[in-house]
Amino acid sequence: MRFNRMLLSVTLVVVALVIQVSVLARLHLPGAVPDLVLLTVLALALVYGHVGGALIGFGAGLLSDVVPPADHAAGRYALVLCVIGYCAGLVKPENGRLKSATGPMAVVVVAAIGSTLLYAGVGALVGDTAARHVGLTSLLFTATLYDLLLAPFVVPVVMALARRAENDPLSDAGSAAKAADVSTGWAGAGTGLRIGGQRGGLRVKAARARVARAGRIKGVKRL
Repeated sequence: MRFNRMLLSVTLVVVALVIQVSVLARLHLPGAVPDLVLLTVLALALVYGHVGGALIGFGAGLLSDVVPPADHAAGRYALVLCVIGYCAGLVKPENGRLKSATGPMAVVVVAAIGSTLLYAGVGALVGDTAARHVGLTSLLFTATLYDLLLAPFVVPVVMALARRAENDPLSDAGSAAKAADVSTGWAGAGTGLRIGGQRGGLRVKAARARVARAGRIKGVKRL
């Protein structure tokens, strides 16, 4: 990952985690807590692809595992966000642009449901039964609802910042294609100049030959 990607990703994840812990978690909403970190990982994965999404998701999840008031085993949420970030990056558009908001909203719904189920499944493997007491159905519904309500204010902003940090709204392939076109143009221009120089040299030689021939003809006439 490039340095600007890493710097932006770390900054956005830290800001999202601080807001989630200090503000959203204190609202005491029924059911789940709005997952601002998840939405940030999804937005970055839609811009950087599956590899970047997996790395960002793992780092964001690991940070969430160690920041209070986390009460679960370290690495549990890192695994969840790593998988979610990788899967979200697979639906990244090839040209780097989204035609409508339907795609990202569908990704948010699938990610909210998938992260809740995966988190509960990993918890069941390690003996955490908290999801049973709260109610898995309630968690799924509230997590999806809260993330959907929060997504229009988070995902587009994060994606715009990620694209701007890239210095090119499209992919690196677009830059490579432009560079190839420019280099091709320069090569063509250089070839044209060389051909023009050769033609100019031939014309000068032909003119000199005509002058020399005219001089010889005049000398013959004088004799």
